[in-house]
Amino acid sequence: MSRRPELLIPIVFEAGNTAKRNVASWRSNRPLIERGLCTNCLICWIYCPEPAIYLDDAGNVQIDYDHCKGCGICAEECPRKAIRMVVENV
Repeated sequence: MSRRPELLIPIVFEAGNTAKRNVASWRSNRPLIERGLCTNCLICWIYCPEPAIYLDDAGNVQIDYDHCKGCGICAEECPRKAIRMVVENV
């Protein structure tokens, strides 16, 4: 009788659980929004791999730093360069 191999890949135990995870400790850089340049086009939101970008009640783009891992994709994809990455202050 052969032994079944162990799974060595990540498994999702609960679908849609990203909003529950705080990934702030992963970050070494954080995105900052330059309000004068941002047009609220939401391209940053489209590309963000975490639930970290949202619109506030006034319709302005905000960053939820509890869910931002500092990957910089938002800054890279912003067509107006309204997001810049800065070193995280710990």
